[in-house]
Amino acid sequence: MAFNLLPFAQDWRQSHLGRLLGHAMRRFDARVLALMAQHMDAPLALSNLAARDKVSAAHIHITRHLPLQGARLNELATMAGMSKQAMGDLVNQCVAWGVVRREDDEGDARAKRIVFTETGLSWLKAFEAAIAQTEEEFRQEVGVDVATVVSLGLEAYAADWR
Repeated sequence: MAFNLLPFAQDWRQSHLGRLLGHAMRRFDARVLALMAQHMDAPLALSNLAARDKVSAAHIHITRHLPLQGARLNELATMAGMSKQAMGDLVNQCVAWGVVRREDDEGDARAKRIVFTETGLSWLKAFEAAIAQTEEEFRQEVGVDVATVVSLGLEAYAADWR
């Protein structure tokens, strides 16, 4: 027996808020990475990796979430909403690239903290500038009033998450 499609519009599947937010986030992150690849404060090796699409939005999770004083792997994974294993893979890559390092945790001799290196702090500075420029481009594209409403709405919506 053949399955009949429901007799109503299904446009909502492609245009619902969650899908639009996902597309917007991917566009935003791609622009941030492109700007970071060109930023004078970004370490040359990392700029080259970003320019060749070797640095992904997933790597930005470390940049977004790692506190300046560092964090344990499980804390960083929780902040980023990722599994410990997935974050561990990202941290390993970022250690190899010189963005972060593992150091002994003073509060627990068995634990390690993930901290930014000097290279990582330069990368973070480039990230800050890229975020600011991308947000400004968003304001220019949609208008200041719309950008403000979007920002306030997303802030309110995300406030109750977790």
